[in-house]
Amino acid sequence: MSYQTLTVAHEDRVATITLNRPEKRNAVSFQLVEDLLGALAAIEKSDSQVVIITGAGKAFCAGLDLEELKSLIGKSQEQNVKDSQTMANLFRTIYDFPKPTIAAVNGAAIAGGTGIATMCDFTLSVPEAKFGYTEVKIGFVPAIVSSYLVFQVGHKIARDLLMTARLFDAAEAHRYGLVNEIVPAENLMTRARELANVLLENSPSSVQATKRLINGFIKEQLDLQVAAAVKDNARIRTTADFKEGVSSFLEKRKPVWTGK
Repeated sequence: MSYQTLTVAHEDRVATITLNRPEKRNAVSFQLVEDLLGALAAIEKSDSQVVIITGAGKAFCAGLDLEELKSLIGKSQEQNVKDSQTMANLFRTIYDFPKPTIAAVNGAAIAGGTGIATMCDFTLSVPEAKFGYTEVKIGFVPAIVSSYLVFQVGHKIARDLLMTARLFDAAEAHRYGLVNEIVPAENLMTRARELANVLLENSPSSVQATKRLINGFIKEQLDLQVAAAVKDNARIRTTADFKEGVSSFLEKRKPVWTGK
């Protein structure tokens, strides 16, 4: 199967998804979301037992594509809810994917890119990678990813990362447990494959059952939180601050916030 925004390679029971928009720093588009969901669905039915997600070029995934960002202004409430649900579906699909997932973060992972890395079971990163949940800088809200992040790092750290929208490096991400290992760029994919091989040595049914068990601890609460997050995500797009935030970002100027 061919995809517009990514490639998939299968080798020795390991599937590698490479986000393949290097000229756009592998930015998130709705086509990329569709391709990722399609690739994961196909891998779930394949003989591959481990998934590695990485990026082509110098970035892992540098947030939302500018063209997609422009299109968000002026959408109807129904369209906003649908868009929010689509992103929520991607994050939940990665998080609950029955086979183990490894993010091999080869460069910047910003906003949605940090989200994708956050959803994977294991995250390896090059030292120079930058992370950031930057949504509030443009009047947006990191509603969906926050549903998961609080469980992973706790409230204090989540407030820091989400409310300041600051960028942080791989070393800091490692301290919070968002990155399992920091690996030199030249060894990143080799190390990802080594980790995949460790997982392949174990019973696939046992590994998958263990993942379901771990995810099941918060399933009910996560269901409620994600449903609420979709509504918050859609609602914020109707505010004046969101329109100002997007416009100022695209026009490369400082936003003038009104709090409305």
